[in-house]
Amino acid sequence: MAAPNPLDGFTVDPAALSYVGEGLQRPECILAERDGSLWSADARGGVVHIRPDGTQRLVAQQAATHFATAADEEARFVSGTLPNGLAFARNGDILISNFGTDRLEVMTRDGASRVLADSIDGAPIGKVNFVLRDRRDRIWLTISTRTKNWMRAMSPNIADGYIALYDAGRLRIVADGFRFTNEIRLDASEEWLYVAETCGRRVTRLRVLADGSLTDREVFGPADHGAFIDGIAFDAHGNLWGTHVMTDRIFAITPQGDLRILLDDDHASAAGRALMAAFDADAATPELMLACGGTIAPWFASITFGGADLRSVYIGSLRGSRIPTFRAPVAGLPMAHW
Repeated sequence: MAAPNPLDGFTVDPAALSYVGEGLQRPECILAERDGSLWSADARGGVVHIRPDGTQRLVAQQAATHFATAADEEARFVSGTLPNGLAFARNGDILISNFGTDRLEVMTRDGASRVLADSIDGAPIGKVNFVLRDRRDRIWLTISTRTKNWMRAMSPNIADGYIALYDAGRLRIVADGFRFTNEIRLDASEEWLYVAETCGRRVTRLRVLADGSLTDREVFGPADHGAFIDGIAFDAHGNLWGTHVMTDRIFAITPQGDLRILLDDDHASAAGRALMAAFDADAATPELMLACGGTIAPWFASITFGGADLRSVYIGSLRGSRIPTFRAPVAGLPMAHW
């Protein structure tokens, strides 16, 4: 008989949320350390280090202002430096997938940065979204689309996203043909790589071979969430947590593939329904996207487990200025840096 799932009967009470950080700009991805420190991606060109006592500092090679000063809201999300996905390098430096400069970068904790990759097979790399380091010190990278303005690639008919592997100083494509590749995660044994396909509105998984090749591609959980998926993260029980971006929900897919909604900040809003109807007709526009978003932290993005017991959950977002957090009934799966 299967052990009870710690998520049985669990939902997040919005009134029980607390918040971390102030004045953040596009805190899309968050890294957590054992001492309680958080590192949040920030559109000013780096990360914000939020210390356990709540004090914070911006770490950037050169502070950027376009996100706060762009002439229109669409321009804020498609131009300039936009640190997106984060991962710790083995030595504690921060790997950054920069969604604005289309590069894989690495930055020290003092702000010195360099480019690891900005092209692949002699061509521009595309919209670099997320970065993940495995226990073998290999770096996995997602490229959402080869379209420069990613908002124009929000279509059910575009499948030009891919996954690349950076190993021994070389970047190579290991899987292609995804509908807006977003976050990826490895399971506890690093046997399977799970992929959030934002415009596929599903999670796909692929078996990882010893040389980093990917095979046995299949859908995990529902074939269509009816919503855009952004961030994903495993807990220790094997539940895959995730976010529905723009329609602002937190979900979990059980090991058996069942979908559970844990937090809903959209409540079937008219804006969310209009966006999904337009997307189904391949007519989604930036205006329809920007009309969406809840009140907790608009455009939920990433899910991060932290705290000494890995039971504090932090919600990244694309339009929030602080980080919502709550306690989970189960610990997260430790990442490579723990």
